[in-house]
Amino acid sequence: MKVLGHLTAMPELPEALKGLRKLAYNLWWSWNPEAAELFQEINPQLWKRFRGNPVKLLLEVDPSRLEVLTATSYPARVQAVVAALEGYLKDRERKEGPLVAYFSAEYGFHSSLPIYSGGLGVLAGDHIKAASDLGLNLVGVGIFYHEGYFHQRLSPEGVQVEVYETLHPEELPLSPVQDQEGHPVRVGLEFPGRTVWLGAYRVQVGAVPVYLLTANLPENTPEDRAITARLYAPGLETRIQQEMVLGIGGVRLLRALGLNPQVFHMNEGHSAFLGLERIRELVAEGHPFPVALELAKAGALFTTHTPVPAGHDTFPLDLVGRYLHGFWESMGTDWEGFVALGLEEKPWGKVFSMSNLALRTSAQAGGVSRLHGEVSREMFHHLWPGLLREEVPIGHITNGVHTWTFLHPRLRRHYAEVFGPDWLRRPEDPATWKVEGLGEEFWRIHRDLRADLVREVRLRLYEQRRRNGESPGRLRQAERVLDPEALTVGFARRFATYKRAVLLFKDPERLLKLLQGPYPVQFVFAGKAHPKDEPGKAYLQELVARIKEYGLEDRMVVLEDYDMYLARVLVHGSDVWLNTPRRPMEASGTSGMKAALNGVLNLSVLDGWWAEAYNGKNGFAIGDDRVYENEEAQDMADAQALYDVLEGEVLPLFYAKGPEGYSSGWLSMVHESLRTVGPRFSAARMVGEYLRLYRQGQVWAESARGHERVLQAFHRAFPAFYTLGLRAEAPGDLTLNGEPVQVWAYVEGEIPEALRPFLEVQLVVRRSGGGLELVPMTQGEGGRYAVSYRPSRPGSYAYGVRLALRHPITGRVEWVRWA
Repeated sequence: MKVLGHLTAMPELPEALKGLRKLAYNLWWSWNPEAAELFQEINPQLWKRFRGNPVKLLLEVDPSRLEVLTATSYPARVQAVVAALEGYLKDRERKEGPLVAYFSAEYGFHSSLPIYSGGLGVLAGDHIKAASDLGLNLVGVGIFYHEGYFHQRLSPEGVQVEVYETLHPEELPLSPVQDQEGHPVRVGLEFPGRTVWLGAYRVQVGAVPVYLLTANLPENTPEDRAITARLYAPGLETRIQQEMVLGIGGVRLLRALGLNPQVFHMNEGHSAFLGLERIRELVAEGHPFPVALELAKAGALFTTHTPVPAGHDTFPLDLVGRYLHGFWESMGTDWEGFVALGLEEKPWGKVFSMSNLALRTSAQAGGVSRLHGEVSREMFHHLWPGLLREEVPIGHITNGVHTWTFLHPRLRRHYAEVFGPDWLRRPEDPATWKVEGLGEEFWRIHRDLRADLVREVRLRLYEQRRRNGESPGRLRQAERVLDPEALTVGFARRFATYKRAVLLFKDPERLLKLLQGPYPVQFVFAGKAHPKDEPGKAYLQELVARIKEYGLEDRMVVLEDYDMYLARVLVHGSDVWLNTPRRPMEASGTSGMKAALNGVLNLSVLDGWWAEAYNGKNGFAIGDDRVYENEEAQDMADAQALYDVLEGEVLPLFYAKGPEGYSSGWLSMVHESLRTVGPRFSAARMVGEYLRLYRQGQVWAESARGHERVLQAFHRAFPAFYTLGLRAEAPGDLTLNGEPVQVWAYVEGEIPEALRPFLEVQLVVRRSGGGLELVPMTQGEGGRYAVSYRPSRPGSYAYGVRLALRHPITGRVEWVRWA
């Protein structure tokens, strides 16, 4: 047949059940168990088959089933849950903070909408959900990948095969974005020799709308329609196309919708082109390029997620020049000024770095854990030449997880009974976590969840082996793997080599001794390697091969197709959550936070979030924070530490069971883990901290608008800063016995009036072992600056003198000349 179009016939819901449609199109249902349970009850088999997608469920369910439900108490429950959603939305009609546009290349809201690959996307989803809970004035911008991210199939040898499926937006909780006349919204994006048209879908996440761009439109060629087909599609050309769609197309979509955010938040560098588009807009308003850059920066915020240089997108200059040809003229600058925004010098030549672009077009930036902030300041120190590492303007907000998405419903209800109603309203408040009341009932629930995990593992492994055509004997073995009563260790994350999934096999004899010891222990692994990450795929194969080689298939299982659904099963049912990154390459990590919420103890290298969470009583540490000469030495030391902790601490404590059937020492550690991790590492706390940055961005943006003449004069005079000289007179090395040191300095050259209010001569004192002090020097007669300084405590210090120029809007020192 010649297809003229496609139709989607939504069901005519019985009057008493019409509220199901409202619930289905707001992802609020995904973190409210009563809502999800309503859909599951309609048809549990279809619900699981469609990965918990309520829209697809309503399309496919037998209408007679809905009629049957109308004759029960079901309609009253639907009405109660709809009323709860309406109450939730009404409470958030008055928004907190400035209007913020949050840009992310991926979002992990739920397994039924697979437009995420891992932690970055799930973190973005949690950010949006927490912003909704807190009533923030925020909109999300992303991409609808109509083939999503791949499903993973594993051969019997552990070879990863990527399988893609077409996603149908009409079968998902998505609504086409339309204008006031009901026509689809379209924005154009200039590519070499053509215009690519973009549309969008809206997904409602509680009180927050998220707009997902798509190029899969009839107006585009088949090649251009494929631009937004797959998340992280291979090839630099597709990557730059996608990042132009997200950054430039995302800003244009917001303008088409009449939205003018005061703050733009870039979640990783994929959306950094938005800075270029905002500068172009400001230049079109009549601002010169330097002022337009400052105005754009003032209201921009950048969160970086990777401490690995290779994880930051870069493009060849010729590719950038081809795709953004002419863009620099519309920004009021030339090619050199344009390239300077993202320029990075690599050993093989110059490239355009998206992270550099994001940093150079943002007034605020941060990493995702305390340690990652330190690593990022070191990594990007070159962008602020002359500043000390501690002064590099990159801070951190440690990640958190959305409590209600990852906490099992049974535990949520039990915690509510024990902790009281305040906990449900303020999960980020430590005072609400009254963990001392958790005891036998908590442990009973935990045992049930471990048994659920074992059942799920057996079902999945059986299906895995059946699909691979394995023998009947192997299928029967799959039905008996794991022991529901044994200590269960979960390891699930992206299969990148630095995460060291095979660390357990570093010393096979030691591992076998542990597994053959008096305490039963078993391991469940899951995770995908990026389609182009051949070393990561090899790690996966090596893990499967080692398990088979040592005959451990009944105690160690590798599951395929890790997603948000499987993640929840694993963090709900494990006893211990294992994390073995090579320090300091884990930016944050969030799976351990999700596990901790459910009473699972972390066993982790002191990297990412665990480096600041671990207190010696709330879980277990692998090794310490020392730096090793090489990776082999680090891997061997960490492996031995892992065996030692499992053998000497984890297993004996877990199996020290009293008459209650559980270990009181283990439960005490779980209490401490919940008390310390639950509130502090919640997305509510995280987004609350971002709200302070959003408000700061709003203040700076308004200040920049009010000081345009100052900015213009500052930038005209700025080149003169590098013509100034600074000469210091100091005693050199000196031993102080209570008396101060006297230092003098002289500025040589004419200081422009426009720079004078922002210029300062400083004595800089650094204490050996850490600690930095900046002491302004006082100007006296004849232009001489002087300071008398005495250290506040004994120690060894180094000192210097510099000329510091503060930014006229942020007040931060950004440019220095050392004497």
